[in-house]
Amino acid sequence: MIPVEFLLLLSTLLFFIGFFGFVTRRNLIAMLISVELILNSVDINFAVFNRILFPGQLEGFFFSLFSIGVSAAETAVAIAIILNVYRNFHSDQVNSIENMKL
Repeated sequence: MIPVEFLLLLSTLLFFIGFFGFVTRRNLIAMLISVELILNSVDINFAVFNRILFPGQLEGFFFSLFSIGVSAAETAVAIAIILNVYRNFHSDQVNSIENMKL
């Protein structure tokens, strides 16, 4: 069995790496990958806290599965938006779409 402290440390590292990547990157794909890292850290937390608080039950694992499904749908929509932005602006950088007109 992996100790709980290691799993929480892994989740914390994933969260902060994702947050740092989201804040510092200007590429839309890199920002999307950073958001996915943050969501994966949340999934690990669901599983770990389920193991700590309710060892015989599976609610945390079901929340993780639901969260993975939602993040897959979110990724599909985000990639469609990024492709549309690339077609219109011929760039996948955030700076190129800052001056969009309404």
